[in-house]
Amino acid sequence: MYKDLDPLLHSQLRLTIVSHLVKQPSSDFKELKELTNANSGNVSIQLNKLEQAGYITLTKSFKDNYPHTSVELTPAGLAAFEAYVDALKGYLNQE
Repeated sequence: MYKDLDPLLHSQLRLTIVSHLVKQPSSDFKELKELTNANSGNVSIQLNKLEQAGYITLTKSFKDNYPHTSVELTPAGLAAFEAYVDALKGYLNQE
């Protein structure tokens, strides 16, 4: 039987962000914007959705007098990603 895919991670932009954070558990807004090639508003909205779900934490500060947003993957975010990958593997192994 097919497992449900986490709809939060099934979005290409959010999946890209979380996948990157699995490899590199800490990043920042600028890096994620460049990685995804998305506009600032879209990245911001997706980060807020991931934060509300408890998958990431956002830390806002200033760096060289400019706003700086740090992004970190939470244990819940890692667990959700691993469950998503396991569900996809299940889809591939269906006969």
